[in-house]
Amino acid sequence: MTDALKRLSEEGVAIWLDDLSRKRITSGNLAELIDQQHVVGVTTNPSIFQKAISQGDGYDTQLTDLAARKVTVEEAIRMITTADVRDAADILRPVFDATDGKDGRVSIEVDPRLAHNTRATVAEAKQLAWLVDRPNTLIKIPATEAGIPAIAETIGLGISVNVTLIFSLERYRLVMDAFLEGLEKAKERGLDLSKIHSVASFFVSRVDTEIDKRIDALGTDEAKAARGKAGVANARLAYQAYEEVFSSDRWSALEKAGANKQRPLWASTGVKDKAYKPTLYVDELVAPNTVNTMPEATLFATEEQGEIRGNAVSGTYEQARADLDAVEKLGIKYDDVVQLLEEEGVEKFEASWTDLLKSTEAELKRLAPSEG
Repeated sequence: MTDALKRLSEEGVAIWLDDLSRKRITSGNLAELIDQQHVVGVTTNPSIFQKAISQGDGYDTQLTDLAARKVTVEEAIRMITTADVRDAADILRPVFDATDGKDGRVSIEVDPRLAHNTRATVAEAKQLAWLVDRPNTLIKIPATEAGIPAIAETIGLGISVNVTLIFSLERYRLVMDAFLEGLEKAKERGLDLSKIHSVASFFVSRVDTEIDKRIDALGTDEAKAARGKAGVANARLAYQAYEEVFSSDRWSALEKAGANKQRPLWASTGVKDKAYKPTLYVDELVAPNTVNTMPEATLFATEEQGEIRGNAVSGTYEQARADLDAVEKLGIKYDDVVQLLEEEGVEKFEASWTDLLKSTEAELKRLAPSEG
């Protein structure tokens, strides 16, 4: 057993767990991961909650009470998910305090059906922040076209945000711009910028999955040589963009006013192709002031076989650009891939939300008290 997770933390990478459930909270497992595996944050999404609520009986007590009150299925989901996030935030509160608010964070996502509605997304973000009522919460807002102005407005209200579903370098720059715009709005409103935090979740493995599928369809040796390189290359170029934006004069003015940088967060870091090392998207994306949110399997794989060799990103930008150019030369259009991935990402979360509605409704009916 190596202590790769400790080394990863020492290199400036915050280790977050990409999972949450009532059982993980009540069994002491989350506290154990914080204590032993250097976990300093948690991310959730509709798929994670759908899986958690549909398995086991950990939610039966709360569901029974909700059924007795005859709440709507949507209210039941909000009560259940915000309760989990609140409890996880309390477990992580010592980390939040020790890192001056940088880590110890738990993310909860706005209803994915609102992904293309700016105004509704902002309203939902305000509601979730009020419901959870913990300073170490991050509200997840997708980086759709409608999401960009919602990010600026939500940050401008002093609400900390995790921007999710970022696939393209162009969209990532718009996300950072929205973050800065939000901080400028918050400053105008007289808010304390030091209390506002944000991460930008840049998805990695899904890029390889889609591009590799197109490479395999070509079937040539030249094409095969490009397999498994685009995801890391894309993320590394995102870090280059981050370095540029957060060394600008516009940022310097906000930093002097107490603002915190929006950290890049590597999401979708579980390897989908068994031909690749399970720690590929951890080992190759070590860089200061980043977050890597990992499924549990990736977390333990990193603990056992991670190869942390120091900063693996700075100085790689020329090669990263060459790797993406090689894919483009094969006739695989980058813009087409990232647009498809964003659309699919929203659709997948919408589908999980629909499944969550259905399974929760079934549980409420099952546990409803008999009349009389």
